[in-house]
Amino acid sequence: MASSSLRSSWTPQQNKLFERALAQFDKDTPDRWQNVARAVGGGKSAEEVKRHYEILLEDLRRIESGHVPFPTYTNNANNGVGANEEHRLLRYMNLH
Repeated sequence: MASSSLRSSWTPQQNKLFERALAQFDKDTPDRWQNVARAVGGGKSAEEVKRHYEILLEDLRRIESGHVPFPTYTNNANNGVGANEEHRLLRYMNLH
């Protein structure tokens, strides 16, 4: 049953539409996956968006269980904030 549509890529825009659709069509919504697929567009099927959701849940489980390490940032990161500065800002935010 593994069709090529289940392995198709998702654009950042489709992922954003997917997230919004999940917020709009909760688990109690009739025909949830058809509605999400329609909201995402791009020819995504109900089966494909449901599988994308299952993958998202598995990713979240792995993150929450500690199986995905936090990235290590260096002082010459592209965002202009070094690791020490980021750590200081996070500590500051926790105090307020």
